[in-house]
Amino acid sequence: MPTFSNFFVNIFEGLLGFLHILSNKKQQFCILKNISGIIKPSRMTLLLGPPSSGKTTFLLALAGKLDSELKSSGTVTYNGHEMNEFVPQRTAAYISQHDTHIGEMTVRETLAFSARCQGVGYLPEMLAELSRREKAANIKPDPDIDLFMKAAACEGQEENLITDYVLKILGLEECANTMVGNEVVRGISGGQKKRVTTGEMLVGPARALFMDEISTGLDSSTTFQIVKSIRQSTHILDATTVISLLQPAPETFELFDDIVLLSEGQIVYQGPREHVVEFFESMGFQCPKRKGVADFLQEVTSKKDQEQYWSLKDRPYAFVTVKEFAEAFQSFHVGKSIGEELASPFDKSNSHPAALATEKYGVERKQLFKACVAREVLLLRRKAFIFVFKIFQLFVMAVIGTSVFFRTKMHRDNVTDGGIYMGALFFGVSSILFNSMQEMFLVIAKLPVFYKQRDFLFYPSWAFSLSTWIVKIPFSFLEAAALVFVTYYGIGYDHDVTRFIKQYFLAVILSQMAFSLFRTIGAIGRETTVAFTLGAFVLCVLFGLSGFVISRDYIKKWWIWGYWASPMMYGQNAIVVNEFLGKSWSHIGPNSTQSLGVEVLKAHGVFPHDYWYWIGVGGLIGYVCLFTIIFTIALTFLRPLGKGKANVSEEPQSDLPPRGRLTTELINTENSQQLDQPAYIVLKTETEGNITASTSRKRGMVLPFQPHSLTFDQMTYSIDMPQEMTNRGVLEDRLVLIKGVSGSFRPGILTALMGVTGAGKTTLMDVLAGRKTGGKIEGDLRISGYPKKQETFARVSGYCEQTDIHSPHVTVHESLIYSAWLRLPVEVDVDTRMMFVEQVMELVELNDLRQALVGLPGVNGLSTEQRKRLTIAVELVANPSIVFMDEPTSGLDARAAAIVMRAVRNTVDTGRTVVCTIHQPSIDIFESFDELLLLKRGGQEIYVGPLGTHSSLLIDYFQGIKGVSKIKDGYNPATWMMEVSCSAQEVALGVDFATLYKNSNLYERNKELIKELSTPASGSRDLYFPSKYPQSFATQFGACLWKQNLSYWRNPSYTAVNLLFTTIIALMIGTMFWNLGQNVKKRQDLMNVMGSMYVSVYFLGVKNSSAVQAVVAIERTISYRERAAGMYSALSHAFAQVVIEIPYLFVQATIYTILTYAMIGYDWTATKFLWQFFFMFFTLLYFTFYGMMVMAVSPNYPIASLIASTFYGLWNIFSGFLIPRTRIPIWWRWFYWVCPVAWTLYGSIVAQYGDVQNEIESGETVEEFLRSYMGFRHDFLGVAATVVVCFGVFFALVFAFSMKNINYLKR
Repeated sequence: MPTFSNFFVNIFEGLLGFLHILSNKKQQFCILKNISGIIKPSRMTLLLGPPSSGKTTFLLALAGKLDSELKSSGTVTYNGHEMNEFVPQRTAAYISQHDTHIGEMTVRETLAFSARCQGVGYLPEMLAELSRREKAANIKPDPDIDLFMKAAACEGQEENLITDYVLKILGLEECANTMVGNEVVRGISGGQKKRVTTGEMLVGPARALFMDEISTGLDSSTTFQIVKSIRQSTHILDATTVISLLQPAPETFELFDDIVLLSEGQIVYQGPREHVVEFFESMGFQCPKRKGVADFLQEVTSKKDQEQYWSLKDRPYAFVTVKEFAEAFQSFHVGKSIGEELASPFDKSNSHPAALATEKYGVERKQLFKACVAREVLLLRRKAFIFVFKIFQLFVMAVIGTSVFFRTKMHRDNVTDGGIYMGALFFGVSSILFNSMQEMFLVIAKLPVFYKQRDFLFYPSWAFSLSTWIVKIPFSFLEAAALVFVTYYGIGYDHDVTRFIKQYFLAVILSQMAFSLFRTIGAIGRETTVAFTLGAFVLCVLFGLSGFVISRDYIKKWWIWGYWASPMMYGQNAIVVNEFLGKSWSHIGPNSTQSLGVEVLKAHGVFPHDYWYWIGVGGLIGYVCLFTIIFTIALTFLRPLGKGKANVSEEPQSDLPPRGRLTTELINTENSQQLDQPAYIVLKTETEGNITASTSRKRGMVLPFQPHSLTFDQMTYSIDMPQEMTNRGVLEDRLVLIKGVSGSFRPGILTALMGVTGAGKTTLMDVLAGRKTGGKIEGDLRISGYPKKQETFARVSGYCEQTDIHSPHVTVHESLIYSAWLRLPVEVDVDTRMMFVEQVMELVELNDLRQALVGLPGVNGLSTEQRKRLTIAVELVANPSIVFMDEPTSGLDARAAAIVMRAVRNTVDTGRTVVCTIHQPSIDIFESFDELLLLKRGGQEIYVGPLGTHSSLLIDYFQGIKGVSKIKDGYNPATWMMEVSCSAQEVALGVDFATLYKNSNLYERNKELIKELSTPASGSRDLYFPSKYPQSFATQFGACLWKQNLSYWRNPSYTAVNLLFTTIIALMIGTMFWNLGQNVKKRQDLMNVMGSMYVSVYFLGVKNSSAVQAVVAIERTISYRERAAGMYSALSHAFAQVVIEIPYLFVQATIYTILTYAMIGYDWTATKFLWQFFFMFFTLLYFTFYGMMVMAVSPNYPIASLIASTFYGLWNIFSGFLIPRTRIPIWWRWFYWVCPVAWTLYGSIVAQYGDVQNEIESGETVEEFLRSYMGFRHDFLGVAATVVVCFGVFFALVFAFSMKNINYLKR
């Protein structure tokens, strides 16, 4: 398990393993086992199998995209040619189950870019061959198809035509000009993104398509249309297509020619679809009449589900293993024929030369480069706000900097004045460097898409790196202008216009160097936390060895190489040489034979020669080229960081079928035991008699609960008319999403809430559950006859959201303990609570996952299906009477969906009221519901009532409407219902199903039932709770702190990396400023020591501040769900997050202080050591709390980064290091007093040197110099300490109250 301590143990073990001292502890795991087969052209193959059966690995192997770390044997051949004889990435297209796109591009632009990069490929050659064969066979082609084929093969024209064609067949025309979207940019739906992922490869000329779970998030009708279109193109173009689907509906299943059934890495069946049922019948298993064949195939190999399909009643059932199925298939007539074909190799001479791609890229490299440049320009326009904001931010910093270093206050009388100018120039250099840091995050955001397109050979890495570099050149000119045009004459640099132009040119090159540097760091880091840590370290080195923080003459010999290697040194030297060798500094000072400018340069260890300007420029240009080359190399050879590690069951794999997410080393197995008739013990309560055990359908639970019904009459929900609809000419003020819906949900009844996409299913559920944060709700809503009050309703209800949001660093068992702790009433003692948690885990079949970490979706931890069950369990441990579930089976295969629905059914059987929205379920799942509420587009009900046996009541109702077609035998009633009630059918039949329902007897019966349930039962009482939350504030705080403690301890990428970074920075600064603390004999010695404090405080603080924002962003999302459920007050959660940071910051400050105090050689007295520790600890504290505060007031992480960076820049100017307080103009001095970094430096310097009486070269004592030059007084130490503490308290309080009062979740 990843923990704070294990992080360091793993590093140590990894080092020993690298040195071959310790053996490798990795387990070998076989994913695919000796599989053989043939995939034929012009046939469409369906790949089925439970999760972790090896489907994705199988598809990747066929597409030639297997991870190089995987050990593999055997061969994959195309037309007899092995993979090394052609370019598989362009011959075959693997369509991933993960949707990775650039959010700022529209759907059309995404597909057009893909088409432009992939080119027409083999189409011209194929067309010539087709024409030759048509003439030979005397065939006259269809004119429309012939015209399309010829147009699609025309170079330069194919993009638009192919793109339009694919948009049409995938049903993306209506959103073609809509942004794809991401967490920041609002875009298309999840189902539409899945279609864009498919379309991205369909626009290319690939001959073989391998599609991995392309139906996730799509309803069955949309999946059917897409698969039907792919089938047509497969047959027409003689393509080879393999598609993996999760829950194919029977009608979609019928579209496929062949089936490949995988289980436990072995092929159980491969061959024509018509023979698959026959094979299993020969093994003694029969598919029931009302069962989809695809669902049957995925369950028949499972130990848990196999027995129900046993058909040989005269023979006792015995579990048939996957291995036995695979061996039996070799003897089946289909398996025999495949074996015979494999025995005779394919004749290569029969393969057309155009069939396999031999060129690495689809079009000329020049065209690929142009395409990349065009895309970068487009993204630059789309992200204009960020770049305009950064230029404006730099402009504001320049204005502030100018007003601080204002020319009327800047003199040229002595070396001290030169030091102020030196600080102003350093401020300019550092401002450009910090302003460019955003480039690192922009590159990281684009990397997932880049890696995907790189691996598909869309373009070479250099095309991406050079295009990214080139489009930023104009931005560098603007950035340099924003700084230099404002500061040059405002601060009063040398009046020579040539030097002005030279400084501007240098700023442009410096900006380019900074962009190149951060792009390179982003490409090497590849992930935000890693890249930022690496970036902060590099910046710390650059600043420390720039020649300003510590003069060149004082740099230790073991670090002098760093000085010469620092690009910032070249920029700093060039800019100061350009200034101080100007006419304004040419006068000779008193008692000197050199010009004042040369004196200043020598005092700061800078070479006083004009040619150093050109050396600096040359060095920076060299670094631009070097970083761009390293950037390109990193893009070419590095792969994405962090592969998902799933949970492996502790039970033997042979006992139960593997399910979950596949990785290269481990698989995710889950093996929860189901008891046939579990007995739940019911404890004695006031209303019950003796303790009893029940095995009836109405199962009891450890804790009693009061069943409640929910009735709603004429519910209407409307929002303000969206601006885009107003722009289209819609005149109404409000958009009605739910229109006069009535119904009731009762205890022990499982109700399905269904409708087409956009009908308002989730909207209605949110309205009923009280989860809407805006809009107008009208209608009568009652709980057991009493008007609903959200405060009390939240205590008796649970809401399972479609997105399974949980704390990633706690286990399944801990998640349930935490939920039960905060949501069960205070009267429930600990033992009862723990017993109840165990009961819920058994009910939802989570026992075998109790110690599994939840993890992040799509990254690590639980599989989708396991998360769904955890979501249900987290709500059930609150002992709710009413449970809402939004899409509990979305994104699951048939087997996993059945497990989740069994958990849902178990929940209903305890006597609870359960409502689920559901997306085109299978027959089994649909008929597990008792009642149905069906909505049409526009939020109107068209059927509310019972389903009946085999959906007979529903079927009778719709078949009773004149003109509605009868349901076919064995057809899915859910699919049929959606087809016959769609808008097109309403138009065809000339009816309104909502009106027909309102005029039906069923509607009248429902209104009577609503009326009956809307009257409180005699003797009943309205819901009442004495407090808003089940637990006291202290208990809430304790529970939140308990969970935060576990989360932080198991999040080493945050806690351990922070500590490691601190240790490295401490060692670096300690060796840089070795023994400088004792030898304070000159003014420069004191400035060097202050520089060490400035660098450490600033960079460690900014690193802490930025790192914590990502943690708070995740925790805030989780807290939105937990607070909506009424678990705790926002303040208890916020204060827990504040408190848990303290011990980690304490350790961080301790390590830093001990290392640097000893190495720099400060005065070894207990008082001074403790003061040093005090200021470092509270500085890290306020920086961390500042980062938390900024995240709390910002809508997302990127915005928080922008806001935070603005204040980092201001704190840099007013820290007192670049310009002392005594030289800051009077109009800005107030900001010095509100700058936390200034107080840290004040306290740290005064604590060490504020009482030192040693004389320096000017004749003053250290104490006198600090007072005259810096304005520091030793008797002000207590005030500085108090203020630093107050900053931490202030930021923590603002964070807590922002978390309470600001909510960015809009529903």
